[in-house]
Amino acid sequence: MTTIPKSHPRLNSLLIREKLVNGFDNNLVAKEGLLAHGRGEAFDYLIGEKTSKSAKEAIKAAAIMLKNAENSVISVNGNFAALCPKEIIQLAKNTDSKIEVNLFYSTEKRKKAITEILKKSGAKEIFGLNKKSSIKLSGIDSARRIVDKNGIFSADVVLVPLEDGDRTIALKKAKKKIITFDLNPLSRTAQTADITIVDNVIRAMKLLVKESKKSIRGNSKYNNKKNLQVSILEIKKNLERQAKNV
Repeated sequence: MTTIPKSHPRLNSLLIREKLVNGFDNNLVAKEGLLAHGRGEAFDYLIGEKTSKSAKEAIKAAAIMLKNAENSVISVNGNFAALCPKEIIQLAKNTDSKIEVNLFYSTEKRKKAITEILKKSGAKEIFGLNKKSSIKLSGIDSARRIVDKNGIFSADVVLVPLEDGDRTIALKKAKKKIITFDLNPLSRTAQTADITIVDNVIRAMKLLVKESKKSIRGNSKYNNKKNLQVSILEIKKNLERQAKNV
């Protein structure tokens, strides 16, 4: 039997899978969320299963944008809650952001499970649960069109990790600034967002929490299109290195 070193990226991937399976068993994660993670694993392998230079630049820009926001919201789905509950709370505290549960495959059972793990991790107030304050976002057909009028609907900046392209486009049309995590730099979400962090969400969230502690208000010269181009070049170089080792 082969023993995997504790620091090896493959072990991290296996631990992430275990977290998501536990999340599925505990009603946090939809079965479709497991499929989405499988796609993400493939792209994580392409970037070398480590945080790239371009991702670090995006993380710095994201921290600044959250600090500059007047009403920032962290949107939470099942995968995000299963993988990063403590980091979600820490980031919200560091950037004075609201937390809103917003699901593609929405059920009351899943909302309750996600709310419980967020509260257990330290959340004091969670938006997206009160039907009386819900409002529909135009341009989306899924359950994600239902948002909180005091949360995502009124936000100027929304962090939408592990996102579907339709909502990102709809939020942009609603004049929101969008920060996202997406391991595929060519996806609609990655190409539409204002800041795309091309990295595994667990690695990136830990770094974003750290960056948000030291970042200050100010202007950023970050350009998402250029950074995505750099990310694509990084993937190409990584593949070339791997090919040489075959």
